[in-house]
Amino acid sequence: MSRRALVYLHGFASSPQSSKARFFSERAAGAGWVFTCPDLNQPDFTSLTVSRMIEAADAAVAACGEGPVALVGSSLGAFVALHAAAGRLARGAIGPVDRLVLLAPALDLVAGLEEEFGPARMAAWELTGRLPVFHYGDDAMRELGWAFMPDARRYDSDAVHIDLPIVIYQGQSDQVVRPASVERWAAARPTVALRMVDDGHQLLGHVEPMWADLVTLLGGA
Repeated sequence: MSRRALVYLHGFASSPQSSKARFFSERAAGAGWVFTCPDLNQPDFTSLTVSRMIEAADAAVAACGEGPVALVGSSLGAFVALHAAAGRLARGAIGPVDRLVLLAPALDLVAGLEEEFGPARMAAWELTGRLPVFHYGDDAMRELGWAFMPDARRYDSDAVHIDLPIVIYQGQSDQVVRPASVERWAAARPTVALRMVDDGHQLLGHVEPMWADLVTLLGGA
Protein backbone atom coordinates (compact mmCIF):
# COMPACT_ATOMS: atom_id res chain seq x y z
CA MET A 1 0.00 0.00 0.00
CA SER A 2 1.30 3.48 -0.93
CA ARG A 3 2.20 5.84 1.87
CA ARG A 4 0.19 8.97 2.54
CA ALA A 5 1.87 12.02 0.99
CA LEU A 6 1.58 15.68 1.86
CA VAL A 7 2.45 18.34 -0.71
CA TYR A 8 2.86 21.79 0.85
CA LEU A 9 2.64 24.90 -1.35
CA HIS A 10 4.18 28.01 0.19
CA GLY A 11 2.84 31.53 -0.16
CA PHE A 12 3.77 34.54 -2.26
CA ALA A 13 7.39 35.67 -1.96
CA SER A 14 8.04 32.81 0.44
CA SER A 15 9.99 29.57 0.10
CA PRO A 16 10.24 25.92 1.20
CA GLN A 17 12.22 27.24 4.18
CA SER A 18 9.26 29.13 5.64
CA SER A 19 8.30 28.39 9.24
CA LYS A 20 5.08 26.58 8.29
CA ALA A 21 6.79 24.55 5.56
CA ARG A 22 9.43 23.39 8.04
CA PHE A 23 6.78 22.66 10.66
CA PHE A 24 4.75 20.45 8.32
CA SER A 25 7.91 18.77 7.03
CA GLU A 26 8.99 17.77 10.53
CA ARG A 27 5.53 16.57 11.55
CA ALA A 28 4.98 14.63 8.32
CA ALA A 29 8.29 12.84 8.82
CA GLY A 30 7.24 11.93 12.35
CA ALA A 31 3.94 10.55 11.03
CA GLY A 32 5.75 8.45 8.42
CA TRP A 33 4.30 10.39 5.51
CA VAL A 34 6.00 11.41 2.29
CA PHE A 35 6.49 15.18 2.26
CA THR A 36 7.43 17.57 -0.49
CA CYS A 37 7.40 21.34 -0.81
CA PRO A 38 8.28 22.53 -4.32
CA ASP A 39 10.01 25.89 -4.64
CA LEU A 40 7.34 27.86 -6.51
CA ASN A 41 9.82 30.68 -7.21
CA GLN A 42 11.82 28.59 -9.65
CA PRO A 43 13.39 29.11 -12.10
CA ASP A 44 13.24 32.78 -11.08
CA PHE A 45 10.87 35.06 -9.21
CA THR A 46 10.68 37.77 -11.87
CA SER A 47 9.02 35.44 -14.40
CA LEU A 48 6.61 33.97 -11.84
CA THR A 49 3.08 33.14 -13.01
CA VAL A 50 0.18 31.25 -11.48
CA SER A 51 0.22 28.82 -14.41
CA ARG A 52 3.86 27.97 -13.74
CA MET A 53 3.14 27.42 -10.06
CA ILE A 54 0.23 25.12 -10.92
CA GLU A 55 2.54 23.12 -13.20
CA ALA A 56 5.05 22.81 -10.35
CA ALA A 57 2.32 21.67 -7.96
CA ASP A 58 1.06 19.13 -10.48
CA ALA A 59 4.58 17.77 -10.99
CA ALA A 60 5.02 17.46 -7.21
CA VAL A 61 1.77 15.48 -6.95
CA ALA A 62 2.77 13.21 -9.83
CA ALA A 63 6.14 12.54 -8.18
CA CYS A 64 4.34 11.18 -5.10
CA GLY A 65 3.21 8.14 -7.02
CA GLU A 66 -0.15 6.51 -6.42
CA GLY A 67 -0.90 8.49 -3.30
CA PRO A 68 -3.07 9.32 -1.50
CA VAL A 69 -1.93 12.95 -1.52
CA ALA A 70 -3.14 15.89 0.55
CA LEU A 71 -2.49 19.29 -1.01
CA VAL A 72 -1.83 21.89 1.68
CA GLY A 73 -1.43 25.48 0.55
CA SER A 74 -0.82 28.79 2.30
CA SER A 75 -2.24 32.07 0.93
CA LEU A 76 -1.20 32.17 -2.75
CA GLY A 77 -0.15 28.53 -2.35
CA ALA A 78 -3.74 27.73 -1.36
CA PHE A 79 -5.00 29.45 -4.51
CA VAL A 80 -2.54 27.33 -6.50
CA ALA A 81 -3.58 24.14 -4.69
CA LEU A 82 -7.25 24.73 -5.49
CA HIS A 83 -6.66 25.37 -9.18
CA ALA A 84 -4.12 22.56 -9.50
CA ALA A 85 -6.68 20.11 -8.10
CA ALA A 86 -9.42 21.52 -10.33
CA GLY A 87 -7.15 21.24 -13.36
CA ARG A 88 -6.36 17.61 -12.66
CA LEU A 89 -10.05 16.79 -12.39
CA ALA A 90 -10.85 18.72 -15.58
CA ARG A 91 -8.20 16.71 -17.45
CA GLY A 92 -9.67 13.48 -16.12
CA ALA A 93 -6.40 12.70 -14.39
CA ILE A 94 -6.47 9.53 -12.34
CA GLY A 95 -5.18 11.42 -9.41
CA PRO A 96 -3.99 10.66 -5.94
CA VAL A 97 -5.19 14.01 -4.51
CA ASP A 98 -7.95 13.23 -2.02
CA ARG A 99 -7.89 16.24 0.34
CA LEU A 100 -7.24 19.98 0.23
CA VAL A 101 -6.18 22.01 3.25
CA LEU A 102 -6.19 25.74 2.55
CA LEU A 103 -4.55 28.16 4.99
CA ALA A 104 -5.63 31.81 4.68
CA PRO A 105 -6.42 31.15 1.02
CA ALA A 106 -6.04 34.08 -1.39
CA LEU A 107 -9.17 33.00 -3.27
CA ASP A 108 -9.82 36.49 -4.69
CA LEU A 109 -6.17 36.86 -5.73
CA VAL A 110 -6.49 39.51 -8.43
CA ALA A 111 -8.93 41.73 -6.53
CA GLY A 112 -6.80 41.39 -3.40
CA LEU A 113 -3.62 42.46 -5.20
CA GLU A 114 -5.37 45.38 -6.91
CA GLU A 115 -6.67 46.57 -3.55
CA GLU A 116 -3.33 46.11 -1.78
CA PHE A 117 -1.21 47.86 -4.42
CA GLY A 118 -3.70 50.56 -5.44
CA PRO A 119 -4.34 52.04 -8.93
CA ALA A 120 -1.12 54.08 -9.14
CA ARG A 121 1.18 51.21 -8.25
CA MET A 122 -0.72 48.82 -10.53
CA ALA A 123 -0.41 51.27 -13.43
CA ALA A 124 3.31 51.72 -12.81
CA TRP A 125 3.75 47.92 -12.68
CA GLU A 126 2.05 47.50 -16.05
CA LEU A 127 3.95 50.41 -17.60
CA THR A 128 7.42 49.37 -16.44
CA GLY A 129 6.82 45.63 -16.47
CA ARG A 130 8.42 45.28 -13.04
CA LEU A 131 7.11 45.47 -9.46
CA PRO A 132 9.60 45.72 -6.58
CA VAL A 133 8.46 43.51 -3.70
CA PHE A 134 10.08 42.26 -0.53
CA HIS A 135 10.78 38.55 -0.87
CA TYR A 136 10.55 36.96 2.56
CA GLY A 137 12.19 33.74 1.41
CA ASP A 138 15.25 35.62 0.14
CA ASP A 139 15.08 38.36 2.82
CA ALA A 140 15.67 40.90 0.05
CA MET A 141 13.90 43.04 -2.51
CA ARG A 142 13.03 41.30 -5.77
CA GLU A 143 11.16 42.32 -8.93
CA LEU A 144 8.02 40.61 -10.19
CA GLY A 145 7.22 40.82 -13.90
CA TRP A 146 3.89 42.16 -15.14
CA ALA A 147 3.12 38.80 -16.82
CA PHE A 148 1.98 37.59 -13.41
CA MET A 149 -1.20 39.69 -13.49
CA PRO A 150 -2.71 38.84 -16.90
CA ASP A 151 -1.98 35.20 -16.19
CA ALA A 152 -3.59 35.37 -12.73
CA ARG A 153 -6.75 36.82 -14.29
CA ARG A 154 -7.26 33.52 -16.09
CA TYR A 155 -8.12 31.80 -12.81
CA ASP A 156 -11.46 32.36 -11.10
CA SER A 157 -11.88 30.65 -7.74
CA ASP A 158 -15.62 31.35 -7.75
CA ALA A 159 -15.95 29.11 -10.82
CA VAL A 160 -14.27 26.16 -9.07
CA HIS A 161 -16.53 23.51 -7.58
CA ILE A 162 -14.74 20.25 -6.86
CA ASP A 163 -16.05 17.21 -5.03
CA LEU A 164 -13.17 16.82 -2.60
CA PRO A 165 -13.12 17.35 1.16
CA ILE A 166 -11.64 20.80 1.79
CA VAL A 167 -10.63 22.25 5.15
CA ILE A 168 -9.93 25.97 5.39
CA TYR A 169 -8.19 27.74 8.25
CA GLN A 170 -8.79 31.47 8.19
CA GLY A 171 -7.68 34.10 10.70
CA GLN A 172 -10.31 36.58 11.80
CA SER A 173 -7.65 39.30 12.06
CA ASP A 174 -6.10 38.60 8.64
CA GLN A 175 -4.94 41.87 7.05
CA VAL A 176 -3.98 40.27 3.72
CA VAL A 177 -6.88 37.97 2.86
CA ARG A 178 -10.35 39.28 3.60
CA PRO A 179 -12.08 36.83 5.97
CA ALA A 180 -15.51 37.73 4.56
CA SER A 181 -14.49 36.61 1.07
CA VAL A 182 -13.32 33.24 2.41
CA GLU A 183 -16.53 32.80 4.40
CA ARG A 184 -18.61 33.57 1.32
CA TRP A 185 -16.68 31.10 -0.83
CA ALA A 186 -16.85 28.33 1.76
CA ALA A 187 -20.57 28.80 2.43
CA ALA A 188 -21.40 28.02 -1.21
CA ARG A 189 -19.61 24.66 -1.18
CA PRO A 190 -20.92 21.73 0.90
CA THR A 191 -17.60 19.85 0.93
CA VAL A 192 -15.80 22.75 2.65
CA ALA A 193 -15.22 22.85 6.42
CA LEU A 194 -14.24 26.36 7.49
CA ARG A 195 -12.28 26.94 10.71
CA MET A 196 -12.36 30.62 11.63
CA VAL A 197 -9.71 31.27 14.28
CA ASP A 198 -8.45 34.19 16.34
CA ASP A 199 -5.24 34.78 14.41
CA GLY A 200 -3.64 36.81 11.62
CA HIS A 201 -2.57 35.91 8.10
CA GLN A 202 0.35 33.70 9.06
CA LEU A 203 -1.76 31.54 11.42
CA LEU A 204 1.39 30.83 13.43
CA GLY A 205 -0.59 30.69 16.65
CA HIS A 206 -2.56 27.71 15.36
CA VAL A 207 -0.03 25.40 13.76
CA GLU A 208 -0.43 22.75 16.46
CA PRO A 209 -4.25 22.63 16.24
CA MET A 210 -3.95 22.63 12.43
CA TRP A 211 -1.64 19.63 12.56
CA ALA A 212 -3.94 17.74 14.95
CA ASP A 213 -6.87 18.51 12.67
CA LEU A 214 -4.88 17.38 9.65
CA VAL A 215 -3.95 14.07 11.27
CA THR A 216 -7.61 13.43 12.09
CA LEU A 217 -8.69 14.40 8.59
CA LEU A 218 -6.15 12.16 6.92
CA GLY A 219 -6.42 9.26 9.33
CA GLY A 220 -2.75 9.45 10.24
CA ALA A 221 -0.72 8.65 13.30
